[in-house]
Parts: sequence; C-alpha cells; structure tokens
Amino acid sequence: MSNRSDYSEGDLRNTGMSLRHDREWDYELDRIIETIEERDAKTVGLQFPEGLKRRGPAVADDLRALAPDDVTFMLSGQPCYGACDLDTYLMRRTDVFVHFGHSPMKDSDKIIYVPLFSNVDPFPIMEESLEELADPAEDPDVGLVTTAQHMNRFDEMVEWLEERDYEVHTRRGDDRLTHEGQVLGCNYASADIDAEQVLYVGGGKFHPLGLAMEHPDKNVVIADPVNNVVTVADTEQFMKQRYASVHKAMDAEKWGVIFCTKIGQGRWEQAQEIVENNDDAYLITMDEVTPDRLRNFAMDAFVNTGCPRITTDDGPQFHKPMLTPGEYEIAVGNEPLDALEFDTFHGTW
Repeated sequence: MSNRSDYSEGDLRNTGMSLRHDREWDYELDRIIETIEERDAKTVGLQFPEGLKRRGPAVADDLRALAPDDVTFMLSGQPCYGACDLDTYLMRRTDVFVHFGHSPMKDSDKIIYVPLFSNVDPFPIMEESLEELADPAEDPDVGLVTTAQHMNRFDEMVEWLEERDYEVHTRRGDDRLTHEGQVLGCNYASADIDAEQVLYVGGGKFHPLGLAMEHPDKNVVIADPVNNVVTVADTEQFMKQRYASVHKAMDAEKWGVIFCTKIGQGRWEQAQEIVENNDDAYLITMDEVTPDRLRNFAMDAFVNTGCPRITTDDGPQFHKPMLTPGEYEIAVGNEPLDALEFDTFHGTW
C-alpha cells in the first residue's frame, strides 16, 4: 500500500478516521492449545491480517508459554486481506494452521479460524443512528448488516432495534458468508432484503459504500462504533472515479487480464472468457497484484478478475486504467455506460 496522502475523495482509503477506541481481542489461546495437544502437533502456523501483524509476536509468545517445548510456531509474512487470502504454502507445511481476524469462508478441519470479536459497545452509536433512519411509525422496515468483528453482538442488535418498534430484516447471503447479516468487502448479498433502509454497524466506509452501490435503491446508514461516527453512504464521488477510469480505457488496444492465484480470489472462467473473446487480451497470473508488478507489462489497460478491492482501493495507483470485469465490458462497447455497477465476488473455492 502506498503512503501517499493526496488520495481523491473517490479513493476508498480516504474515508477512514483515526480510531477513537482501543480494542482488545480474544485470541482463543485455549482452543488453539487444545487442538495442538489433540493432534500432537509439532509445527503451528499463525496468519494475521495486515492491521494485526504487529500483534503476532506477542500471541506467539503467549502460545509458547502454554504449549509443549517441542512445538515450533511460524508467523506468516504473506499479505492477508481477508478469509479468502490464506497462506496455503504455510498451511501445507504445518500440523495446525490458525487464521486470525476473519470468520470461516469454508469449513476446514485443517484451519482454526479466530474471528477476533470487537469489545466496542455498538449501542451508543446505534442510538445516534436513529436520527438517520426513518421513524418506525412511518417505515418500520430496516435491514441490519455488520462485519465479522461485531457478529458476536448481532442478535442483541436485532433485539435492540425491535425494542424500538423496528421490523428487522436479516438474511445470510451466500456460501461466501458465514453468518446471518454478515457482509464482506466483496459481497453484500446479506443486504438483499425487503427493506428500503439498511443499517450497517461496523468500522470504516468501504463495506457500506459497496453495499449502497450494489443496492442503489436503499438508504444505507453507517453506525461506526470504532470511530464513533454516524454517516449516510454517498456513492457519487466514487462513481465519478470509476466512470473516469472506464473512459480512459475506451481507447485501449492491449489488455492485461489479471487472474489472482490466491485460494479464494480466483475467477478463472471469467478471466478465460475475456481472453478468448479478445485477441488483444493477455492473461497474467499473479498472487499479489501491485502497481510495481504490472508496470513492466506494456498494456494499455488491465482487467482485474481477482479481489474487487484491488480495483476500488488501489485503482488510482496503477499506471494504466484498472477495471472490473463489468467495467471492461463497457469500455470495449459490449455494455452501455449506465450498466456500471460495483464488482462483487460470490462462491468460495
């Protein structure tokens, strides 16, 4: 990730605020140790998402103090941005593999998922969010969604809204989602409910912006208990940025089609279809998609079939336009400009 400070408003990394609450996590050390002893494990892999890698050595120290002396702990240094982003190399070479910070995308006996639930109280900020929701006497229907970090309080959130006379609509999205009401940065199927307003309880603006893009008919209210702020998702600036990228790519002749080899991010059939239908498209396989890695390819534009956030988060950093598969279809004239929509990811691996 770049350290540039001049991101445009449409760049989703420019939407966060400094954290106002300290968070403590339950690393479920007892469950990990119990599994190590049950399997008589000698090697244990620990994988943390980027924001928590700094906690890794301390967790390893705590586990060393509890585990038998002959157990070796290894920290994954691979980038990790979600439950779809497993260090498969380390996983194959350890007796126990622990993935912190996300809920399971797919059940596996090999992997211990430790979701790291937040200890921040969501109800004060939910109280403030009522000012942005319709009065229940006028429109009682509201959808409720959250991220894995706050899923431990989800049932309480539902009850809290019901006590205030709201009719709460929730659903589990698809196989990529573990829990009722859960959303990911690439999947908002849980918001496909019969309500014109949705309350998102969680940190940051990326998830609710994606949700608002995929469900433009809904009013998406953001109750952020981490940054202690209530906002309403506004997609206008983000859409302008995406339209600009599509326009820049309309004159492209040579296309680089990126297939991401991360275990939960590959859309092979989609990548293959683009290449088969365009003689000037070239399939590029890679695990970590970065601007530097693509700079040496003499392409006029790129299509990203991997994680949608590569395009939406990092898009402005690439030296040539980086489009989603849907945006590519618009740029080459197969779809009209008004067909532009947020790229989402369904299925597991």
